[in-house]
Amino acid sequence: MAELLRWVSKGRSNQATHARYWQVFEAINGFISMIESVQVPLFVPANRSERFEKAAVSGADAIIIDLEDAVPPSEKISARQSINTEFTDKPVIVRINSERTPWIADDIAAVLSHRPGAVMIPKSECPDSIARIANELGGISVVALIETAQGLSNARQISAVPEVVRLAFGSVDFCADLNCEHRRDLLLPARLELVLASRIACISAPLDGVTLSIKDEGLAGDDAAHARSIGMSGKLCIHPNQVEAIKGAFVPTSTELEWARRVLSASDSAALVDGEMVDAPVKIRARQILEIFDRTSMK
Repeated sequence: MAELLRWVSKGRSNQATHARYWQVFEAINGFISMIESVQVPLFVPANRSERFEKAAVSGADAIIIDLEDAVPPSEKISARQSINTEFTDKPVIVRINSERTPWIADDIAAVLSHRPGAVMIPKSECPDSIARIANELGGISVVALIETAQGLSNARQISAVPEVVRLAFGSVDFCADLNCEHRRDLLLPARLELVLASRIACISAPLDGVTLSIKDEGLAGDDAAHARSIGMSGKLCIHPNQVEAIKGAFVPTSTELEWARRVLSASDSAALVDGEMVDAPVKIRARQILEIFDRTSMK
């Protein structure tokens, strides 16, 4: 991206080439916007390419091709060769292996040949390392997966790396790192810190971690509703069975919509709605609810 901008800004092209580069620039910007608005990205193991198209029609709004945890060491090479971004018009995100592994260099080389919508970097801990990897990725957008105490402590600096368009919470690994139970009450401070870090950096609100139960769709929906209630804007998904419940949780309820419309129809001066005072911040929240509904309705 940076090289593209330098090329165009210095005029190193004829008119036709200049126009073509701006077409590419606008397309890249479109993908960045799509990554920023993703709510239900579905993981698919990179070594199971026969599942790619099935994932694309599952209702998920993005597909994460996973080179990391889902792929055993003996299949890393073949999985890398299976990367494909042509099977869907939806954003494709590739989760590479962490910089602690011997596979990351080859992962980056494979990603560069396919140019997915974004790359998910696991075990994101050091902002300098994220910036270096992002540079090697040649301007591809980055989703930084926060999975450790060190990563959480640096979340505000990581979210400020220019290529980082989204934070995501690796809650299961985070609990393993802290040797604690995977419970909402225990993880609330971590989730709130990711929401704050994203807001301070002016990037989209973070993606919540996975729900491990793939049979209890209601649990995935409840977890997603909790994530939304504290300011997260999406949730990682590990099975197609979870998709609809998670999507539904991020759509404002009819009660919320009715409240928002009543608030916005109130007079400009201080007024009461449902017995509560309505002022400017309350109206901002009401507009946000309607904007979220409009966005989700368009998907």
